[in-house]
Parts: sequence; C-alpha cells; structure tokens
Amino acid sequence: MKRLTVFTACCAMMLYVHAQPSKKTTFHLNYDPSAQATNAMNYFKPEGNLFVGDCIPFYHDSTFYLYWLLDSGHHSALNGMGGHQWVLSTSKDLKTWKQYPVVLGIDEDWEKSICTGSVVYYNNTFYAFYATRLIDSSGEWSEQLSYAVSKDGIHFKKQQPNPFYTYAPGYSKRHFRDAKVSIDSAGNFHLFVSSAVENSSFHNNGALVHMVSKDLKKWEVKAPVITGMSDVPECPDYFYRNGWYYLLYSTGSDTYYVMSGQPYGPWQYPASQVFKEQWSNVVKTAAFVNGRRIAAGWVPSRKDNEDEGHEIFGGNTVLREIIQQEDGTLCTKFVPEMIPATGAEIPFVLSKNEWVSRSGDSYTFNATYGLTGSFIKDVPVNCRITMEIEPSGNYDEYGLYLRANEDAGEGYKLAVSANESSVTLADTRITAVEGLGGKVKLDIVMKDDIIDVSINDRRCIVNRVINHKGHFLWLYAKFGKVVFRSVAIAPLKE
Repeated sequence: MKRLTVFTACCAMMLYVHAQPSKKTTFHLNYDPSAQATNAMNYFKPEGNLFVGDCIPFYHDSTFYLYWLLDSGHHSALNGMGGHQWVLSTSKDLKTWKQYPVVLGIDEDWEKSICTGSVVYYNNTFYAFYATRLIDSSGEWSEQLSYAVSKDGIHFKKQQPNPFYTYAPGYSKRHFRDAKVSIDSAGNFHLFVSSAVENSSFHNNGALVHMVSKDLKKWEVKAPVITGMSDVPECPDYFYRNGWYYLLYSTGSDTYYVMSGQPYGPWQYPASQVFKEQWSNVVKTAAFVNGRRIAAGWVPSRKDNEDEGHEIFGGNTVLREIIQQEDGTLCTKFVPEMIPATGAEIPFVLSKNEWVSRSGDSYTFNATYGLTGSFIKDVPVNCRITMEIEPSGNYDEYGLYLRANEDAGEGYKLAVSANESSVTLADTRITAVEGLGGKVKLDIVMKDDIIDVSINDRRCIVNRVINHKGHFLWLYAKFGKVVFRSVAIAPLKE
C-alpha cells in the first residue's frame, strides 16, 4: 500500500473546507430525558417513536458515559440522511442511570446527521470526534470530520472550522466517517476513519484511514491500519489490554476484531469472533472500574415488526462484559449489574416422557433413537432461565424451544451443536463456539421482543423475536444422551 504523508500545498485545496452557510436548523426531535428509564440501560429504547442507534461508550473518573445516536424513523429523517444526534446516559455502578438531553445536536441546516465517533479526555478536556453528513448543491452526499470540546463531557462546543477535514487524498469523499480517537504518550492525536480506497484495482477496497496530528490542524495521513475489506469498515474501536492491542470494526453491521502485540499491526484474526452477533450491531467498548471493559451495541428493529422482517436501523441497547483470556483472545458475557431483576423462582413440573428420567434436579434425556423432548408449561413471556447442560459423549444437537406452544410447533429454537461448534437462536447463529462438548451453562433473558443468551460466560447470542408469545418451554435432545440440571425460571420484575 502506497504511504501518504503530511499534506503539502499541492493537496491543501483537496483538504480545504468550504465555509457552510450559517442558517439555524428547524430540525428537532421530541426527546424528553425526564421520561426515560433510569434503572436499566440494557435493552433500553427511548420512549415514543424513537430508537437507539450506534453507541459510543466512554469511561472517565469512575463514570461510565454511554453516548448514543438518537434515531427517528429508522434512518429516514432528513431525506434518508439520518438526522442523528448524540444523546448521553451516565452511571457509576451500571445500575442507576442519569439521562441527559441531546449533547451533540444538529444546529445548522447543512448538518444532516451527527454521525458516530468517539471521545477522549486529555489535558482536562473532553474531545468528541464525529462525522457530519452533508449534501452539496448537486445532491451529492459526503461525510466530513468535525469535533467538539467539553469540560464535563455533557456540554460540548463545536470547533471551527466545522468540518475541520473533508477527506484524505486517495480515499472516498462519500465514505469518511466514524473517527476513533486515541492519544499516544507524546500527545499525538490518532484518528482511525472509516473509508474506502479510490480507484483501487482490487474490488475489496474498504479501509481504516490512519491520521495523526499534534495540534488538530495539520494532519499526517499514514498507511491504513486495515485495508482490503469487502465493505467500508464502520465504527472502529481500539484499545490496549495486558500486552495486546485490539481493533474492532464492523461490516454489514456485524462486528469483528483483530489483535496485535504492536500498536498498528500486523494483526491476528481470532477464529472465535465474539462480537459477531447478527442482532448486536456495530459494537464499541470502554473501560470500567477495576480493569473491567464493557461493550455496547444495539439490537436492530425488524421490517414491518414481523419475525420475517429484515433488520432496519435503530432499536434497543445491548451490553456485554469483555473477558480477556490467557492467549489474548476475548470472550463476552452478560454484564452482572445489568441483568434484569427477577421475582421468585417459579415451581415447575417437566412433562412425562419414557426417554426422560429424573434424579434430584437433573433430567437425563436418552435420545439415542432420535429426537426426544419434554416441556414445562406456564412459563412467563418475560423471564430469566438458567440451567446447566452436559452431554454424555457425542450428540447431534440439544436445546430449547422458547415461548413455544404445547407441541413446539411455534416458538423460538435455541440449538447447541458441538459438532458444528455453533449455537442457533431462531434465525441467527454464532460459530466457532468453544466448549460445547462438555458442561454448558446457559443464561437466558426474555424481555419483550428480545431474547438474549449467554453461553458459559464466554459467548453471547441475541435476537429480536416478535410473533410468538407461547407459555411452554421445551427441552430436547437429538441422537445422544444429555443431562439438564439446575433448571431455574424466574419472572422479570416490571
């Protein structure tokens, strides 16, 4: 890849930001922070016909800042340009939250969306970098870099010139967004920017542009930190932990990560892509107390609000805790403080089946002739279900039918397969799931139209499910001997 260096006079015009007409916007969204929940931010959606878009988590001085894009109409606002603005929720314990009004909004008519970005704290100042989406007189879209500063992380002032950078030479003008900022030990600002190589002879031209500046005025464009992506690698995230540098990026809204012992690669691509949950979009992360790290994404809505509908922009938050393994690879699990509160466990009786035997709190499914299952009835639609499952030797698959009817003809199938190293939840699937040949702990939260599952506190899978509201829970096994034990069901508190 050809290296691009500090801009010179010959390319300065390419980087020149034309003055935008200063005309105040009439675009406003009816977002009331006082109407929002303060006791739960996992699976959160703002009240009314508003939704959560890309999340921008940040941590400073014992406070977790969750900036997020406020969406109206599933990206349809302002003629499809988004009309997004940054809203803020904060917490010190991940249990009790404070909600704020828009902290980075659309103030001028030319600003068509305040896009995703990142925040850093340096020299007693919060810096928020983001892209502004705009449209020129010929109707062409572009995305240009802007930033704002704040003393408290709440009240931001946009800096001039705004935008301060149009696009890097050799990269797309249409796609130049989602800047991830970090600051090195010498005080240099590093931006990773989502874009694509122009006039590439290779059809996979998505890249993360790497820009460096000491004064936020003159920028050096270095070799991209990743390139050759099949699409623009969106919403990058970047952090260091215990000898490893991690770079996250999203294509098609699915989030991937690579890791390296060096700040900017070369990169290793782990087989277990723990952030790649189809229904957890564009995941970004932030530190938390005691060396912890929290990931935040959002569960998209479905077209026409039906199970068969494809995902559309905007939905509910979904958060994970990140665990680093000895080899540097990452795992995810539920954030303990953010699991919904439950009432008392409900008693249950498992339906009789000649191929199922009970001993204490263990149920052995002897499914060596094919498929066998038993059900529990009167299970709340909104509840938490936990259990341990252990196969004896090889098996085809085992799992559950959630929100099912009495014959499991309806409901949502949660299937585990050691042979395929996969877990399936309704119409979505995760792969390269380790440890499925032995004891597996499942933790399942069913809340409204979201089902969320943690497997062994190492991998998670989430889905938006809408149509089925059955009150039967089926347990099943296929071609194998499988033990279900310590099954617990507790309704969620309102």
